[in-house]
Amino acid sequence: MVRVLVVDAQPPVRESLCAAMAATPGIEVAGDVGDGASAVEQAAALRPDVVVLDLDLPEESSLEAIREIVLRRPGIAVLLLTVLERDDPVFAAMRAGARGYLDKRAATTEIARAVEAVAQGEILFGPSIATQVLAWFASGGQRPLASLPELTDREREILDLVARGLTNAAIAQRLFLPETTLRHHVANVFMKLQVADRSAVVARARGALGPGAD
Repeated sequence: MVRVLVVDAQPPVRESLCAAMAATPGIEVAGDVGDGASAVEQAAALRPDVVVLDLDLPEESSLEAIREIVLRRPGIAVLLLTVLERDDPVFAAMRAGARGYLDKRAATTEIARAVEAVAQGEILFGPSIATQVLAWFASGGQRPLASLPELTDREREILDLVARGLTNAAIAQRLFLPETTLRHHVANVFMKLQVADRSAVVARARGALGPGAD
């Protein structure tokens, strides 16, 4: 019996996924939650075989949730659902420990089959992701990703403005964010890029984001 934890911010989506899982012989729904922090907690408490996780969770880093789930319970398989059309965030999630992904708009029966596949140790990803995976391993895991997929879209936007020389106050005003929220985002960028100061962030941004960051 494959035990599944469903993670999606939208209750109707969670209900649909849970219903599809419950109706599939050999699959049992262990629980469902709506955010990344709860996913980490429930994955540790319920010990499911598979976590079906929406890659675009609001206000939570799906990548951080994946890393924490896999760190705490290495035997858990994380299956991503996404509507993102860019490959880099999916590739970053695979590097974080996910076993595969499906388009969120896939039929629930297809998602159920994917759950069974990753539970059995299979890896599910498309040709474009396969190309990136092979290139990454060929480089010894050191190939830089130009779009910095470990960052959220908001963090990349902030990084670009930092690289252009804007102060925190100016960035907060431009993005209509409270300065406390902006400082939190900047701190996350520092942590994820493993840099200690603003000049190092600027150097990393200019190298990764290209000429437009000058």
